[in-house]
Amino acid sequence: MAVSTLSPTAYFSSFGPSNDSLISSSPFKPFKPPPFWPWRKKVKMGPFTVSPMGFGTWAWGNQFLWGYQESMDSELQRTFNLAVENGINLFDTADSYGTGRLNGQSEKLLGKFIRPKQIQDNIVIATKFAAYPWRLTPGQFVNACKSSLDRMQLEQIGIGQLHWSTANYAPLQELALWDGLVAMHEKGLVRAVGVSNYGPKQLVKIHDYLKARGVPLCSAQVQFSLLSMGKDQIEIKNICDSLGIRLISYSPLGLGMLTGKYTPSKLPQGPRALLFRQILPGLEPLLNSLREIAQKRRKTISQTR
Repeated sequence: MAVSTLSPTAYFSSFGPSNDSLISSSPFKPFKPPPFWPWRKKVKMGPFTVSPMGFGTWAWGNQFLWGYQESMDSELQRTFNLAVENGINLFDTADSYGTGRLNGQSEKLLGKFIRPKQIQDNIVIATKFAAYPWRLTPGQFVNACKSSLDRMQLEQIGIGQLHWSTANYAPLQELALWDGLVAMHEKGLVRAVGVSNYGPKQLVKIHDYLKARGVPLCSAQVQFSLLSMGKDQIEIKNICDSLGIRLISYSPLGLGMLTGKYTPSKLPQGPRALLFRQILPGLEPLLNSLREIAQKRRKTISQTR
């Protein structure tokens, strides 16, 4: 994930179990970049100052899509530590991350990893609350926030986000969830609020609604990559720029398709394989261009997007 800035932005893809990240379990001492590297220069996001490169934890606890196993936790801890050591301080999670009995596992692991106070004081946690059909009132949404606080063992969350909009199928619920964001902000459970997976029209509506309630809309997450850069994404970015909302781009590696790691004959395990089998053949020209750029610059393909 990455924060939209006016300067060139690097991406730190941290979906550990898929091994689509730049991090490996190498026995060598991790390379530490100099202080003038792009992600060392922090950017403003509402009341926070964050690294322009964020760390997403969708894979943590997700066995179905990403093949997570609890035996991976020590490697995830090392990956987290490496990110923090190299200046990453924005970490994104969600209360729905984790499948089956592991629901909420992502938040639990993140809470565990930030436990040392010297780390916790410098980290901004952004978590998303699912718009489940049984969350029908502001109070229920506030309770969801409290459950996330318990899982992460925190007193306050940095950015509390509505995971998706229900406007197209449950407009009354949408308004209740907006009021829930206001309530958790007023109660001090979150320091700022944001949204995820919102289209241009709803983004403007919730911005205006929250503003009227005295609550600034801090951020908006949208899928943004070389595979997801259509009219809506550009319009959302323009809206964010004009309204002072910080855009957070998620899945910058296209679920792993932009790493160069996979081919039609070498696919990931699980349901991603079905998607990759359909899309990868058409990506060969793009991947060849990325590979050429990477070789010239002595970078990985993941670093060139």
